Amino acid sequence: MPPRPLAPWLSSLKSQLTSPSATTSFTLSTIGQSSHGYPVPRARTVEFRGFFPSLSLHPSAVKSLKEQGIGLNPDIYESEMIAVTTDVRMEKVGELGASGGVVEAMLWLGEMGKQWRVRGRGFVLGGSEGESESKEVVGRGLRRKDEGDGDGEWTWERQVDMYFANHSPAMRGTFRNPPPGTPRSQDPENPQLKLGQKVEDLRDEVARANFRVLVIRPEEVERLDLQDPANVTRTRWTAVRDGEAWEEVELWP
Repeated sequence: MPPRPLAPWLSSLKSQLTSPSATTSFTLSTIGQSSHGYPVPRARTVEFRGFFPSLSLHPSAVKSLKEQGIGLNPDIYESEMIAVTTDVRMEKVGELGASGGVVEAMLWLGEMGKQWRVRGRGFVLGGSEGESESKEVVGRGLRRKDEGDGDGEWTWERQVDMYFANHSPAMRGTFRNPPPGTPRSQDPENPQLKLGQKVEDLRDEVARANFRVLVIRPEEVERLDLQDPANVTRTRWTAVRDGEAWEEVELWP
């Protein structure tokens, strides 16, 4: 079978995100529930971690991965799926589970006058069990590169290790914080949970129990281009046949 084509909008978004003036954070929206059980929107700012599983590893991350006997996955896959990292105790993880994974990412590239909306499903990776569906659906979204780089076997576990390693020790330490959103007047049951920690061990038991990679598999993408006020354009791409092709339509802005 020929390799699945990459989405027609990907090169444009990728080039804009890698521009020196581009922001690396965006708004991620999920569906939560009110105290009365009504669906309510929930939005937060998250950090863009590239298109899964491609990673621009910091030299210190490469050094730690090799010194701690984990190694690197071969660079043989690419995709249009957006990756972020999160704490499994965060509300967005539970909201994704309760809503079937529906999610929307909104990226505003103000210097370029462009807004992108990416709608699809979010899948969580990094737990010890219950992720067979996530791996199966995300795996279908991967494309094997024509010219891959690296030797050895590619594994899901090592890929999550690489995302964790690419955080600074202080950022890794946030996964040993007290449970997010709980009252500060309540001391954590686990005395190992506290603020301001640094984690050097990439297999730190406490931090890794909470660390996850969230992968967004796009189903609909919209680009609003405001660069020319006299001719504002809006384009929508919709995935068909599980992303094997994309239908494009020009919209009035």
